[in-house]
Amino acid sequence: MLTKLRTLLTWLTRGRTAVIGAPFLWLLVFFLLPFLIVLKISVSEVDGVVFKDVVSFKDGVLLLAIKLSNYAFITEDDLYFKTYLSSIKYAGVTTVLCLAIGYPFAYFMARTKASLQPALLMLVMLPFWTSFLLRVYAWKGLLSEHGWVAEFLTTLGVDQLLLAANLIPAAGKYMNSPFSLVLGMVYTYLPFMILPLYGNLAKLDLRLLEAASDLGATPWVAFWKITVPLSKAGIIAGSMLVFIPCIGEFVIPELLGGPQTLMIGRVLWDEFFSNNDWPMASTVAVVMVLLILVPLAIFNRYQAIAQETKR
Repeated sequence: MLTKLRTLLTWLTRGRTAVIGAPFLWLLVFFLLPFLIVLKISVSEVDGVVFKDVVSFKDGVLLLAIKLSNYAFITEDDLYFKTYLSSIKYAGVTTVLCLAIGYPFAYFMARTKASLQPALLMLVMLPFWTSFLLRVYAWKGLLSEHGWVAEFLTTLGVDQLLLAANLIPAAGKYMNSPFSLVLGMVYTYLPFMILPLYGNLAKLDLRLLEAASDLGATPWVAFWKITVPLSKAGIIAGSMLVFIPCIGEFVIPELLGGPQTLMIGRVLWDEFFSNNDWPMASTVAVVMVLLILVPLAIFNRYQAIAQETKR
């Protein structure tokens, strides 16, 4: 009996280790190792088309050759600073707009009849059935001259407001502008905001709202004092799912953006494939990853605090 029990415990322990270890192995192979390769290229000297070894052993001496001039150049060149700042700005604006649009929609989905919720979820996920690239190209046609969206906005006089806010280059010209860029990114990443918000709001205990109403709270006060704080985890998760990929976005700025909307993804592409400067491109990529890790660290910190509070 004891032998069988030990065998069972050993099997359970191994199974638990395998379940926990699989995601870590995935991150190690597909994130950490490629990142270390890029990091190594960013600090390497180039000899023709060959990258010199960072660590070498010669005549009994261990040599460490790290080139930091690319990182110093990033801090000195305004182009990179402005591009990183522009990427963060457009990612932040996109995140705020997705939250403003997605929260009411997710709230409505969570409060509607249970029989209608699967249909609403399908509508949210329906754009994923079409290629991402095709959807972005579709917006080019909709916003270009004689596109029905462009003509509709012009008829409403929206172009005059956008022109006054310096979001389009000229009246009736919506393409290759900050407006077209943000519109494309909001459209693309809105489902990533709605889904975690819906999952969080759907689990909200409605008895708390009933108790607040019994104590004299208006629906608006109950919403701000109870619903919003309890949905904070969904807000943060959705914001991270939108903000992080938006920083390094390349396709949407390339197809819908213009000279005013230069983002770090385009600079990274130019360094790799136009300038063929792999060490500099790798440096830009490393700094971009570090910028992304900051909000991830904040999110993980919040998750840890939330779990401690629950205990």
